[in-house]
Amino acid sequence: PIGWSRTSSTAPRRTAADLREVLDRVSSGEARLTSDEALALFQGADLFDLGEAADRVRARIHPNRVVSYIVDRNVNYTNVCDAYCLFCAFYRPPGDEEGYVLSRDEIHAKIRETIEAGGVQVLMQGGLHPDLPFSYYEDLVRDIKANFPIHLHAFSPPEVLKMCEVSGLGLREVLERLRAAGLDTIPGGGAEILTDRVRKRASRLKCSAADWLSVMREAHKVGMRTSATMMFGLGDEFGDRVEHLEKLRQLQDETGGFQAFIVWTFQPMHTRYPLPSPGGIDYLRTLAISRLYLDNVRNLQASWLTQGHKIGQMALRFGANDFGSTLMEENVVRAAGVTRRTTEDELRRLASELGFTPRRRDCYYQYLE
Repeated sequence: PIGWSRTSSTAPRRTAADLREVLDRVSSGEARLTSDEALALFQGADLFDLGEAADRVRARIHPNRVVSYIVDRNVNYTNVCDAYCLFCAFYRPPGDEEGYVLSRDEIHAKIRETIEAGGVQVLMQGGLHPDLPFSYYEDLVRDIKANFPIHLHAFSPPEVLKMCEVSGLGLREVLERLRAAGLDTIPGGGAEILTDRVRKRASRLKCSAADWLSVMREAHKVGMRTSATMMFGLGDEFGDRVEHLEKLRQLQDETGGFQAFIVWTFQPMHTRYPLPSPGGIDYLRTLAISRLYLDNVRNLQASWLTQGHKIGQMALRFGANDFGSTLMEENVVRAAGVTRRTTEDELRRLASELGFTPRRRDCYYQYLE
C-alpha cells in the first residue's frame, strides 16, 4: 500500500545554505529527495537554484542534449460525462443537446489526416459516458488497429474504471481485453492531484487517488506502459503536490511502468471553479521539484500549451527533456479558453535556440530521426 503522513507539512523551514546542500546531493545522484526536503524546497528554495539542479539531473539522465517531441492528435470521442468536475469546461452532462459521440467515420477521418501529416500516434480520451457499453470500446480499438498503422494511446484511468462500472467486469479483465483488442498504451489523465482532500473538493464523483493508482498498477502488470500527470492549482497546498509525487515514485519503484511525467496548471476560464490559474514561476518551481523527486521516471514534458512558448522553452532548463506533442487537435484545454497552437518548426526552433537537438519520437520515446 502507498501511504503518506501529512505531518510532514509542518516540517521546520530550512536555511538557504541547507537547501543548496540538499540540491547538490540530489542533483549529483548521491541521495533521493525526501518528502520533507521537497516540501522545504517548495517553501523556500531560490527558483534559479531549483532550475540549475533540475537541469543537472536532466543532463545526467539525457546527456545527448536532445529534446524530443511527437507528432500526434488528440481525438475526444465523446464529451458526455457524469463526473461533473468543477474544473472542466469540456464535458456536457448526459442528455445535454451539446453532447456528442463521434461516429466511426469521423474518427477515421481524423486518424487519416493525422497519418497524412506525419503523425504516429492518436491520443484518444473522452468523458465518462454512462451509456456506452464496454463492447463500444473494444470494437473501437479493434476497428482503428485494423484500418490504420497508428499507435493508440487511449483511455485514462477514470475511463477504464467507468468501463468496469458499466460492464460489471473486473479491472484486470477490462485491461486485458483492451490490450487484446489492440490498445497500446494508457495516458495519465484524470490524476489532477492524487490526494483525496483535493479530489473531494474539485471532482468528488471521479475516482479516488487509490483507484487511479490501482488502474496504473494493473496496466503495468499486464505489460502496458503508461504516462503519469499532475494538474495543480485546484486549491492544493505544496504538501499535496509532494504527496502526489511520492505516490507516483513509490508505484514506479514497484512496477517501472511510467515512461513519462507531465505537469501543467489548471486553466479556469469557462469552468465553475473559482480559482485563478497558477503562474509561470509556480509552474517552473513545480516542474523542477518534480524532476528532482521523480528520479525513476526518465522523461518529463514541457507544457507549452498551458504556459506558452517562452515558459515552455524555459522548462527545458528546469528539468524537461521533451516538448510533448505538436497537438494537431486538442479540445479539453481549449474549452477552458486556451487557444495556443504550435508547429513542428516552432518546437524545433525553440529547442535549437537553447543548444538542444530537436528530434521526433514515438510513444515509447524512441527517436524516429
